Amino acid sequence: MKMNHTLKLAAVTVLLTLCTGAAAQRYNRVIDKTIAVVGNDMITISDLEQEIQVSRSQGGSSDEKARCELLERMLESKLFLLQARLDSLSVNQDMVESSVGQRIDQVRTALGGDEAVEEYFGKPLYKLRQEWRKQMEDMSLTQQEQMEIAKKVPDLTPSDVKRYIDTTDAADLPIVPIKYQLSQVCLYPDREAANLAVKEKLLSLRERILNGEKFATLARIYSEDPGSARKGGELGMASRSIFWPAFSDVAMSLKPGIISQVVETPDGFHIIEVIEKSGDMFNARHILLKPQYTAEDREHAFHVLDSIRTEINNKALPFELAARFYSEDNATRTNGGQMADPNTGSAYFEIDQLKPQDYLAIKDLKEGEVSEPIESLDNEGRNGNLVYKILRVDKIIPAHTATFENDFTQISEQVQNDMQMRAIDDYLRKKIKESKVKIDPMFKDCEFRNEAWYEKIKKK
Repeated sequence: MKMNHTLKLAAVTVLLTLCTGAAAQRYNRVIDKTIAVVGNDMITISDLEQEIQVSRSQGGSSDEKARCELLERMLESKLFLLQARLDSLSVNQDMVESSVGQRIDQVRTALGGDEAVEEYFGKPLYKLRQEWRKQMEDMSLTQQEQMEIAKKVPDLTPSDVKRYIDTTDAADLPIVPIKYQLSQVCLYPDREAANLAVKEKLLSLRERILNGEKFATLARIYSEDPGSARKGGELGMASRSIFWPAFSDVAMSLKPGIISQVVETPDGFHIIEVIEKSGDMFNARHILLKPQYTAEDREHAFHVLDSIRTEINNKALPFELAARFYSEDNATRTNGGQMADPNTGSAYFEIDQLKPQDYLAIKDLKEGEVSEPIESLDNEGRNGNLVYKILRVDKIIPAHTATFENDFTQISEQVQNDMQMRAIDDYLRKKIKESKVKIDPMFKDCEFRNEAWYEKIKKK
């Protein structure tokens, strides 16, 4: 009975899934085959499977669609690589080493250490490092070639942008979402007292552990890290690079079974017990506690902020002056309280760029109005620290269809990017047609983004 192409690909997917790690090594001689040729470069089933394994180790999909998408990316990379060699482009070794290190750290952390990685991939780590370095070198050349193509697209002039807006149907122009420009006056609770209290609690827990109580039991009861608390505080074997430096430095200095003194990171305060170390990786337990603030802290801060708000609303105190004199947020006080997106530096925020507490406080305000005092979070650490604040809405830009007058920068960036992507796509289509490319017919039912690939699928 003949097997259709979709079932063939599905069968290969199942077989490779079953043959990961050491088992795949044993069967490679049987199942491995060339599935695509680009120029003089080949892509084999094992090449595709290794990339699927990396993706799967990090939670990615390994179904038929994922394999098709990954194969297309590999094909594209090979074509760009051909041109990069002709153009004598040089590998960015700094980028390569950084990328290889990140990939290794990610899979070691996801799988639980060097031995687990070697078992999963069926290869020693040094061999994987060599293979991934070669891949990253190819990626570096691919990215540089794409940049060379993009650079050939001329920069847009204002008249180009104006012409684009005038000749594009309004329904096809981008919609600019509502944006807010905000200022704030912030007060922090009594950090010193709260920090002292949490340190004393952790020292008390440390003493209980030294006196015989189990670290894991106390971690389940007291730790405020939800991800590890239910596992007795255990973090799993992971690269030191994924933790705050203060945490990993202490962990790497500890001998297994020794309980650390209190360690402070942007997440809070910890005590740590190392279970195992291997190279620059470790598995540790920790108990995380965060400073707790009292109702009196909140009441006092709200009272002060309400008084400041009253003075501002009565025109007795300019908001900017209030921020400079009273705000305890160093990032905004010197600017008269004006906030900026920490990721982009922009003074304008879309709704999803605002903290939920901040948006709820200002969503019904008009320009120039000041919110009631609220509890919110700052931008420190992974989750932010508690802060009390009042917010002023400086400016509201309603949602609207992009215009030349108000959105020149946004539109010009979008159009420039679209033109560059179009140039890269046009180059790809041309390169596919004129290059020696063959693709195994088992992939004929893939939904490739670039239809030119279908012309290169081998005919029976």
